[in-house]
Order: sequence, then structure tokens, then C-alpha cells
Amino acid sequence: MRFLGLTISRAKAPTALSSVDNRGGWWPVVREAFAGAWQHNVEVKAENVVAHHAVFACQTLIAGDIAKLRVRLVAQDSDGIWSEVKNPAYSPVLRKPNHYQSRIQFIESWVLSKLQRGNAYILKQRDGRGVVVALYVLNPDRVTPLVASDGTVFYDLHADPLSGVSTQVIAPASEIIHDRFNCLFHPLVGLSPIFANGLAATQGLAIQNSSARLFLNGARPSGILTAPGEISEPTAQRLKEHWDNNYSGENAGKVAVLGDGLKFEAMAMKSTDAQLVEQLKWSAEVVCSTFHVPPYKVGIGAQPTYNNVQALNTEYYSQCLQILIEAMELCLDEGLGMADGIGTEFDVDNLLRMDSVSQMAALKEGVGAGILSPNEARAKIDRKPVAGGESPYLQEQNYSLAALSKRDAQEDPWAAGQPKPPPAALPEPSAEDQEEAERAMVALFEKDLREALNA
Repeated sequence: MRFLGLTISRAKAPTALSSVDNRGGWWPVVREAFAGAWQHNVEVKAENVVAHHAVFACQTLIAGDIAKLRVRLVAQDSDGIWSEVKNPAYSPVLRKPNHYQSRIQFIESWVLSKLQRGNAYILKQRDGRGVVVALYVLNPDRVTPLVASDGTVFYDLHADPLSGVSTQVIAPASEIIHDRFNCLFHPLVGLSPIFANGLAATQGLAIQNSSARLFLNGARPSGILTAPGEISEPTAQRLKEHWDNNYSGENAGKVAVLGDGLKFEAMAMKSTDAQLVEQLKWSAEVVCSTFHVPPYKVGIGAQPTYNNVQALNTEYYSQCLQILIEAMELCLDEGLGMADGIGTEFDVDNLLRMDSVSQMAALKEGVGAGILSPNEARAKIDRKPVAGGESPYLQEQNYSLAALSKRDAQEDPWAAGQPKPPPAALPEPSAEDQEEAERAMVALFEKDLREALNA
């Protein structure tokens, strides 16, 4: 069988293949909150949990924030500096992963699959040269990891026409990028955060459903009608139907006239008694904690009052996004078969962007310290380079560390900076020396005078 430029068949796969042992890791779509919960209609359904506002907000926030980051192809030069490059073997598939998804849609599908099911399976499509030309995010429900007797990993792929898989096949691990999350029970089985927050999300949904029914009933709790004496079954049924039809639902709030000593007594707990708002907030905070998302990011609780956007984004990046981003970078590097010295890198500058005042102050410090050249600083704010701005600058009075080290190695490092002592005073000449000097001066003067008269 040939699909996506790859020839695979069951006959070529090892015959002794077995599904990975779950070790408690393969949790079903319907998960019991406690033993026998399904019999009491208390079920944690994955498709329902996703409808919880905190689960939906956390997943879409994380997927959107990662998807908006541009994937760069970088290479290391002879100086060990990583810079962006283009390569015909890798750049096209990073720019356009497949025929029906843009780069942003592809990354969103990858991250959402990992967050919802704990596993993201990416199928590679190769050309005749063996170069990966397309990547497809597979439905995790239709992929099963298999392990051969010698430990080799394969994947059982069910039909997925959108990804080019026309029938069930066994694919080697070399053709699948498997990005897994929270491998608590088996190294090939990832767990979604829903495994931990499903019950809290189900509780939150139950509270909201109960509240909706309450307000559909005019914000009046359900109750019972009591009579002072015994009444027959037909009479009780007639009174119930009359009450339901005339004083509940859209008719809630109407005036009821009761006779024969009938009395209405409320039975359901009121919203204030159940601390509805506090319970809803708690369930949402539990969901945020399992996704490692600060609650204020999804509108739960108050946003921090201090004005430092970069610090808040850095905290969000380090505790939530960084592990997901770096795992995707490594999966792409290995999946595309990149050699040493070349790899992928998500551009996190937009995510960690500072406010304009802080950004200008940081660039000014970088240029003033000689770390950045003026043109490098201008590129950070999307400004064209200027003449003479290619080299870093420092003030003239600054000294290099090498020069200071040579100075400090001297026996007296400060000797060169001290003023030289004045020269010693000459001794006074004797009387004989003065007379000899006067005679020599007179003789020289007489010689010059004779030469001038004879001229």
C-alpha cells in the first residue's frame, strides 16, 4: 500500500505487535467520578467538559498564543550565533504544512490535540527524495501506538481521508511525530489536563445547569404542596399537574389560590445558600491550575494591579507555554531530520514584548553598554538601518578588561599615575669656576668683534 509517498503494509511490519499496556493511562471518554457513578448519572464526559468556560478558555488561549508565534528556521554560524536562514528542504513545509491548513491552523490543531487528549500524532508526507513536504495532524482517537517484541514502536492508523490515509495501515515511528503530554503511566501514553480537572468542570456545568433551571422557573425553588389531611392519589396527581401547568416555568410568579389548608413548602436549596458564585469560581480555578494558566488570563478573578506587562507575560510563558513550545521545537527538529547546527525556533519576542517606555529604556541601555549596535536596536522596533550604525559604541574613557588586568598585575599598579619627583638642585659653582667662565666669555666676545671688523 502506498500513501503520502510512503509504502507501508501490514506484511512488512513485525508480526508480534501489541498495544501498549495502559498502566492506568488509557482513560475512557466517559470517566466515572466514583465507583458506580454512571448508575447515578454522574459522569465525566470529555465532550461535555470542553464546554466548560474555563476549559474552553484555557485551551483556546494556549493554542492561540503558541500559533501566533512565527516558526523560524535557524542555523548556528562559526561564532556559535544562531540566526534565521532559509533552506529548501525545511522552509516550505514550515511555511505551509499541508494543503488545507495554514501555519496558524496547523499549530492550533497540534496544541489542541495535545491539550484535549494528551497526544498529538503528526503524519509526514515525503516526496521521491525522502524530504518531508507536508505534515498532517491525525485524530488521536484513530491512532494506537504498538510495540514490537524487540521494542520497536509502530502506529496503527485507521482511515483518515483528509490526511491521505485511505485504509488502516501500520506505520513505523519514523513516519509519525508523536508529541505527548504528562506521561504519568506509560512513556507512549500522554494524559490531558482534563484527566485532573474533569470532575471540577463537570461540577461547574452542573451548577450552571441547575441555575439555568432555577431562573427558568422564575428564580423560585421547587417544593411540595402539603395538605392537613389525607388526600387520594388521583387528587394528588390532579393538584400536581395543575400546579406545574399554571405556576411553573413561564408561569412562575403568578398568584396561586390554595384552599382546604394546602401549603407550599420550598425544597431546593437557594443559590445564596449553596454559595453559587464561590463554587463556580473554585471549579474554574481548579481548571486553570491544571492547565497552569494564571486565572486572570481567562477572566477569572482580578488582574494584578501592578503595571508590568512583561513580568506577567514572562510568568505565563515560563509556567505554561515554555514546555509546550520547546517540546514542539524538538519534535519538529527530529521529525524533519535536521542535522546538527540547524533547527526550528518559535519567535517569542512578540509574546514577551514590553511596553514602549520599557522597550526604549532597555534598547538605550543595550546600546550604551556596547552590547547592541544602533542598527540592531533599530531592527528591534522595525526601523531601517542607518549609515555608521553597524558597530557597537563605547565612551573613550572606558578601558577593556585586558588593559585593567595588565595594570593590576604590576607591583605598584598606581605608580604610572603618580607625578614624577622634581630634579635635584645643582651645586653652587666655586669662585675659580666663575672667573674661568668670565675669561672664556670675554675671549669669545673679542673673537667675534675682530671677525666683524675684518669683514
